[in-house]
Amino acid sequence: MDNKSDHSKLTPLDKLRLLHEITKTISRSLDLDEVLNLVMDTLGSVLPYDAAGIYLIEFGSEDESPYVFRSKAIRGYQISFELIEPRLRMGEGFLGTVAQTGKAIISPDVSKDPRYFAARDLTRSEMLAPIVSNDKVIGVFDLESDHLAAYSEDDLAVLQMLTSQVAIIIEKVRLHEQVVEKKRIQAQLEIAREVQLELLPHDDPQIENFDISAYVFPTEEVSGDYYDWVKVFDDQIGIVVADAVGKGIPAALLMSFLRASLRSCVQIGYAPHIALAKVSSLLRDSIEDNKFITAIYGILDSTNKTFVFSNAGHNPPLLIKPDGEYRYVEYGDMALGMFDDLHYHQHFIRFEPGQIMVIYTDGITEAANPSGEEYGQSRLAKRVLDGFHLPAKKMIDFIRKGVDDFTERNVLDDDGTLFIVKAK
Repeated sequence: MDNKSDHSKLTPLDKLRLLHEITKTISRSLDLDEVLNLVMDTLGSVLPYDAAGIYLIEFGSEDESPYVFRSKAIRGYQISFELIEPRLRMGEGFLGTVAQTGKAIISPDVSKDPRYFAARDLTRSEMLAPIVSNDKVIGVFDLESDHLAAYSEDDLAVLQMLTSQVAIIIEKVRLHEQVVEKKRIQAQLEIAREVQLELLPHDDPQIENFDISAYVFPTEEVSGDYYDWVKVFDDQIGIVVADAVGKGIPAALLMSFLRASLRSCVQIGYAPHIALAKVSSLLRDSIEDNKFITAIYGILDSTNKTFVFSNAGHNPPLLIKPDGEYRYVEYGDMALGMFDDLHYHQHFIRFEPGQIMVIYTDGITEAANPSGEEYGQSRLAKRVLDGFHLPAKKMIDFIRKGVDDFTERNVLDDDGTLFIVKAK
């Protein structure tokens, strides 16, 4: 693009007017690639160039290269991978120098400049300016000419005005993309939330001699906690309360896996300790390391008033008698999916008239007040005693209010679940 003679006739006012038209045109788009290509297509009307490129810096994670120059719009080059992703370190070549220092460069004769990285055989002079957003260099604008001393300080001033506008538009586009992405994720979370709610029981179990109710208090749209009950016989139901490591969609997927696996074990008729061993083995084969689930699964027998259960690393159930005596049943084994070939023990509880069992997740007991003190097992037991006369469903609301009053907030730090079994 040799139009140097045409540009020499432009006055500074002409260039400013053209620059204004360019920025007005590119500001209408929210597509970053379209914006940068529009800049390149209209730049020749203001500044002469035979080759040009806009390179943005992409910063990687700590395990990867800390940055990479990636061309977003280039003109006049023979396309190669080295131009799409120049292998330059900070401080190397014109690009690396401008990115590191944040200062523009005008090189009237690149052959005499040791910083020059040859991308074109015909290039004789070059001008580069940093693209700066929020005091941070996010990219570099590069113009090359086949003529010596093609660029002046006035040209650099025009280029710097353009780069400042480009930086603003890049920031606007990225903010817009973040908003769009946030809305997309929120929509996905809402769908996942609806699916997960469908997995939870739609009502409390009705079984002779017992008053039972359960509820999950999620911190996000999707919870990492889960509870379920399944009718085994007319006088027996299977009860499960579980807590997946983490929260959000990954934890909810683990809960879906647990539900399907455990219900299959119930249908086959496995005892609780066998069922948890089977589920743990399946989980171990299907998930990444450091992903696991704590769970209590047991069979409540209304005729014999017994609860036979196994505990896979979960919080100990709370047992409270009408006279106020209480204890936490501190029996348990490893969490599901933590290691290969896990085995589980089976434990036995016989209910006395009026006795209450509370199965919960750590979102309840680990809820903290403003000073960092946790709600704890003792406060939970006392709260249950204070509401001992209440039906199971109302007792859940009573316990939750006690946690809210203690933390001085109505949102838990972690998902919380309560499953209350009250012997009539």
